[in-house]
Amino acid sequence: MSTTATLAYRDNAGVTVMTGPPAYAPVPTGDLPGEPRSFLFSPLGKFMAFVFLDRIVVSKVAHEGLEVVRELAVPGALEIVFSPRETHLSVYVRYNAPKDPDAPAHRNVSVWNLQTGEEAVSFTQKNMSNWNVQWAEDESYCARLVGNEIQFYEPKNFSKGVTNRLKLESISAFSMSPGKRPVVAVFVPEKNGKPGSVKLFDVASLTKPLSEKSFFRADTVQFHWNSLGTNVLVFTHTDVDATGQSYYGETNLYYLSITGNFDCKVDLNKPGPIHDVCWSPNAKEFVVVYGTMPAKATLFDHRASALYEFGSDARNQVKFNPHGRLLFIGGFGNLAGDMDVWDRRTLKKLATIHASNSSSCDWSPDGRHIMTSTLYRRLKVDNGIKIWHFTGVLVHKVDVKEMYETAWKFDPSSLWPDRAALSPPPPGIVVAAPPKPAGKYRPPGARNNASTTVFYDRDAIDKGIAAGQRPTLVPGAAVPGAVPGSAIPGAKPGGKKGNRKGAKNGDDAAPPAAPATPAVQQPTGAGIVPGSALESEKKLRQLQKKLRQIEELKQKQAAGQTLELTQIQKIQSEDSVRQEIEKLQPSLE
Repeated sequence: MSTTATLAYRDNAGVTVMTGPPAYAPVPTGDLPGEPRSFLFSPLGKFMAFVFLDRIVVSKVAHEGLEVVRELAVPGALEIVFSPRETHLSVYVRYNAPKDPDAPAHRNVSVWNLQTGEEAVSFTQKNMSNWNVQWAEDESYCARLVGNEIQFYEPKNFSKGVTNRLKLESISAFSMSPGKRPVVAVFVPEKNGKPGSVKLFDVASLTKPLSEKSFFRADTVQFHWNSLGTNVLVFTHTDVDATGQSYYGETNLYYLSITGNFDCKVDLNKPGPIHDVCWSPNAKEFVVVYGTMPAKATLFDHRASALYEFGSDARNQVKFNPHGRLLFIGGFGNLAGDMDVWDRRTLKKLATIHASNSSSCDWSPDGRHIMTSTLYRRLKVDNGIKIWHFTGVLVHKVDVKEMYETAWKFDPSSLWPDRAALSPPPPGIVVAAPPKPAGKYRPPGARNNASTTVFYDRDAIDKGIAAGQRPTLVPGAAVPGAVPGSAIPGAKPGGKKGNRKGAKNGDDAAPPAAPATPAVQQPTGAGIVPGSALESEKKLRQLQKKLRQIEELKQKQAAGQTLELTQIQKIQSEDSVRQEIEKLQPSLE
């Protein structure tokens, strides 16, 4: 039985496949014809496909290495998708309009049978959005959207063509459910004052919807099915927020059951966008991250009732591990890259991982490790991957010049049984701390010279020194920041620069420098001795200023102006201010 997980990454040197833990060692990738443009693991982890300029290579994955099993002659492939049971591979190629108007249209979407290596069926799809053929989990049906109808095929016999159709006005998106019962969810946006709607149909009988939910303010949707295919979360989005509260539009979340006995809008108690939604593998719970930053994260049950609040923080992503025991809630993209790991059973936070500049993040199939990666399309520096234990320990790190994509190979979670007690943290790797800056930057004109007023003031502020306590430089005094005992270059005891012309004529013997004189510091407000006459005089000036402000407020009040509460309270303090002035005046006289 396997006890290691497999991951792959593509960088500027090609594709590397590794297995681990504890030691993440590379495995042979075989004889690949050049450097691939992308790669993809199959849903069940049996195959790994590589996309090249002139072909697609499908290899069988084993811990000992990769073995090429099929090559498909498809040049210029942009995207590929495996069918759920890994029997077919869908390929998208950029559409090219034929030069001859009488020539047949370019069939740029093709479905290939991986057992025979032959093309099973092909279609024309000009737009890349929604190009992919969607499959039932048992591969009894597959479907594609064409205009206002969804066309269904039977993969066992593509030669029969379209076997069924679902036609509705203005269909813009659909989704096939997982699970044993194939169900298709269809979205129709609002039009001419009519609300938009999502309808669920049984693929075997498309005459009447199983469930239906209508709503306004929805331009696009995302479907989030639970693992059993019994419930779906519909994440709606509009490009423009009619209330004007958000620049990014408006989002909502709706819950539907395929039985038709329950549907609702998920109640989110904080305004702002919905950032992420994730079902637990047990298909009974889901977590939503939502609201303006700092965003909230809430756990809901199978009836969309809130069970637990994970608090608010700078987070925009949530994922359960394959066992459903652990989950992380992280903040990536334009956020700092921190993520909190939680135990679902005890609802306790186990660790906070700081993975700055991360582009992607995903659980290992063993459910105990998390891979974060920094990709070239997101950031041009610090590319690579980091693998963390769920306790926050960094166990592996790969640094590369340019990292393009990363992925875990699927393995069933049963290979790593979920134990009652969580595993202790393993020994981590030692990562060198970033070097501390040598000092503050100074432009060339301000180096090795007496510090100018502006630079000295900045230093004084950083050190917490009051601006009025700046020492006065005197002839022969040490230069701030210079080596002790050194004087201002080119300065004579009088404080003026030396005469270069006189030195050139032989006047080399400069008079000896005068002994250093301690810096003279004038008494300022920062140096007033408590209880002295200077302190009493300063306090008296403040009280007299306050008394003048009170007189001005009384004039405004008499003129009928409305005063704030703080201003009224200030007027009421007039007697106490006058008493303090009377106490201070005799001491100053």
